[in-house]
Amino acid sequence: MTLISSTANPRVSKLQRLHTTRGRKKSGQCLLEGPHLLLALLDAGMVPLEVYYQPEVMQRQAETRLLLERVKNAELGEQQLFEVSERVMEAISDVQTSQGIVCVMDLAAFEAATVTRRRAPASRPALLILDDLADPGNMGTIMRTALAADVERVLLTPNCVDCFNPKVIRSAAGAHLFLPVERNVNWDEIQERVRAHCQERVLMAEAHSPNVYFDLDLVAPFALIIGNEAHGPSQAARALATIPVAIPQAAGIESLNAAMAAGILLYEAVRQRSVARR
Repeated sequence: MTLISSTANPRVSKLQRLHTTRGRKKSGQCLLEGPHLLLALLDAGMVPLEVYYQPEVMQRQAETRLLLERVKNAELGEQQLFEVSERVMEAISDVQTSQGIVCVMDLAAFEAATVTRRRAPASRPALLILDDLADPGNMGTIMRTALAADVERVLLTPNCVDCFNPKVIRSAAGAHLFLPVERNVNWDEIQERVRAHCQERVLMAEAHSPNVYFDLDLVAPFALIIGNEAHGPSQAARALATIPVAIPQAAGIESLNAAMAAGILLYEAVRQRSVARR
């Protein structure tokens, strides 16, 4: 085990670069921070490339002490497990108050084909398309909700926020491990995926549509487009959509948060499937 006590250590700079989209793309790696995400990795049988931890923080609670023992018993070599000082942890952490542990993962571990193999086979009617979504918190929350609602996969258009942004990873709370996500998918490719999944049954969240979400059949396969928070769906999204769908709102309310809208629509599909199985 190696101790890193100085922020001048070259590994610190390397980890800081993983906070940026460019750094992640160049290295093919990302950071996952906090005991919850590391526990989820280990429970899924995934071993991080590197783990950096602050001993005094990890020793405070029984749960984190047990997690640290699991990490030490994992297949990590001497140059994969590092103790770090408080200053170093603050330098490599993306949050104001660190939880004492950060790990490095290969982005290839989260490729859609790899993630699909971790899931149990099932019929999943919903295909989710995020159209130029910009807010990391919304992206992560939608991913977490999509996994909970058992969405088949998520397609991200090229102008979406990076789904490995640290804020997205925190908000997604482990969804990256089991939710297949395809990044930088152009609209020709999206159209192909839609046809394979549900022919041309494409719903698009649209605040003032006459089609109310609970009047639609969401048991049959469908695609759902959630548009950009500020500008709404793009022209390409509107061209592909066949069913604009609204969520009723009280007078004077312009629109719902993108993550909230996605959750309502996806869970109406869950509800309808549950009723259909009775």
